[in-house]
Amino acid sequence: MAEDSLVSLRDLRVAFDGVPVLRGIDLDIPRGGAVGMVGESGCGKSVTWLAALGLLPGRARVTGGVHLAGTDILGAPPATLDRVRGGRIAMIFQDPASSLNPVHRLGAQVAEAVRLHRGVTGATARAEARRLFDQVGIPDAARRLDAYPHELSGGQNQRVMIAMALAGQPELLVADEPTTALDVTIQAQILDLLNRLRRETGMALVLISHDLGVVSETCEEVAVMYAGRIVERASAAALFARPTHPYTQGLLAALPPLDGPKQRLAAIPGSVPDPRLMPAGCAFAPRCAHRTAACGAEVPRPVAIAPGHSAACLLTEAPELVEA
Repeated sequence: MAEDSLVSLRDLRVAFDGVPVLRGIDLDIPRGGAVGMVGESGCGKSVTWLAALGLLPGRARVTGGVHLAGTDILGAPPATLDRVRGGRIAMIFQDPASSLNPVHRLGAQVAEAVRLHRGVTGATARAEARRLFDQVGIPDAARRLDAYPHELSGGQNQRVMIAMALAGQPELLVADEPTTALDVTIQAQILDLLNRLRRETGMALVLISHDLGVVSETCEEVAVMYAGRIVERASAAALFARPTHPYTQGLLAALPPLDGPKQRLAAIPGSVPDPRLMPAGCAFAPRCAHRTAACGAEVPRPVAIAPGHSAACLLTEAPELVEA
């Protein structure tokens, strides 16, 4: 575990009914840092953190290590995890409509989080809920405390979810696709809010997304996931300047250019493999234009490209990949 890491995942593996879906995740989250996790749906981004926080159903078998400030919390007693979840580590989800209780007032829901994690009750908890509403930029906070979720827009409800996550004064905020259901303008506002809150509170941030553009604006480091593994990891600047793994290159090629002539987007053929039908060797090989016979025989291990930059590809040193 790196000395400055707040959370370290070591060989984290998950299987559902004996079928592996997470196949050895090693990841460090530095104190106060911002790490993006990107990849198509089904790559294991959300499962990684649901497993780390003990939120998966009983049929999931989770192994490995999840170290919070040096203490392994994987498989910790429920009382310990209750203090960690929502307290030291908070998580917000992509659909606030399904996360907020539709029959309870928003202020009461946030005040409950304050009570659970900070032991504050009554008028004091309500006053703290109002302060959190102000902090996340909800207008007319005093009145909105008595509103129900259906009375607010999707963007405002997402702000409520962020306020609820902040109620426990977390050291790490895991934001799972927090802008997916929002229009572009509101999406930018939520990202700006997350950046501002991180600067003001000093908390670390993990941003889970399938959108590399969103991650580039928010994160200092990026982990690219595919089929339950991290296939490339680098600083955001290095990843966008020199993407090395063919999957990362494919994701970037699918982004529309902001200027210049119109051109057809390059799509990655095929889809993420079913965990029950995982191909032998490199899981990306069936979709990769650079595959060779060796790709189907050996699971690639991460290879250092530069300090802080690694990629799990047998052809990492091939000039046609490095210069692509």
